[in-house]
Amino acid sequence: MDPKKKCIILLGPTAAGKTAFGVRLADRIHAEIISADSRQVYCGLDIGSGKDLEEYTLPSGKTIAHHLLDIADPAAQEYSLADFIVDSEKAVNSILSRKAVPLFVGGTALYLHALLSGYELHGGAPDPGARAKLNSLPIEELRRLLAQLQPQSPVLASEANNRYRLIRKIELSCAEKLPANTEKEIQLHHDREYLILGLYRPRAEIHEKIALRLDKRLRMKMLDEAIHLHEKGVSWERLESFGLEYREMAQYLQGKKNWDDMQHTLLVKIRQFAKRQDSWFRKIEREGFPIHWVRPNELDLAEELSRKFL
Repeated sequence: MDPKKKCIILLGPTAAGKTAFGVRLADRIHAEIISADSRQVYCGLDIGSGKDLEEYTLPSGKTIAHHLLDIADPAAQEYSLADFIVDSEKAVNSILSRKAVPLFVGGTALYLHALLSGYELHGGAPDPGARAKLNSLPIEELRRLLAQLQPQSPVLASEANNRYRLIRKIELSCAEKLPANTEKEIQLHHDREYLILGLYRPRAEIHEKIALRLDKRLRMKMLDEAIHLHEKGVSWERLESFGLEYREMAQYLQGKKNWDDMQHTLLVKIRQFAKRQDSWFRKIEREGFPIHWVRPNELDLAEELSRKFL
């Protein structure tokens, strides 16, 4: 039997400092980083998603190799969990072929859970012709179609004006109704072994860092980034579908909120998001995947744990 592919995951809540920590760890253990972030895959979503590309270059000038960043067009492509499963498998194999260590870094809990659990997804990529037809329909008709397919869909309750989410839910619902032998099945290979490292900061510290980071991003002209994305063809609905910073900025730019409301709502929602991430991490642990929590100043411990695992 072939030996298992050994991979490391570095997870943690938003604003914990995962990228900087992951880059320093990667340098020590000869690793390449695979981003596990559902927004950083998109070109142009830089400041709002916390892509921090400059952090992949160490003070020495050495750049740590990284994957699954800037690989999707936000105006034309909806990057899915199925895409991540396929692309991450390719990245792992590529990294291992160079005798390096695959190091997943990110906080999109669904992606991390998929890696650990070996998700199987049915339905495959959307059909371009069918999607074009759905795109031509008024949003009221899309709601009606989804209500017929999935009357209890949460999208109808919480995102009834989000054209992209309505269309994707319709596509997935239709795929689920296909006969089994016509479905496309995408699944992760069960030949991996994972070490999970968690970057820990106390809740109060995370809240403070979220506030400081939000202020910094706004000063870095995060709003200009949203304007530029819209000018490049990303609709307001699409921008809102990216959530958090992009949702609130899109609403502000459309005149639906004032500046103070946008800032306040963002601060509250990002902190709530960090709390939901913690809930996901506890779920991962309850399902039998132990997380070795380390503090930001415990890089030596993270290296030691990694070397023992490898």
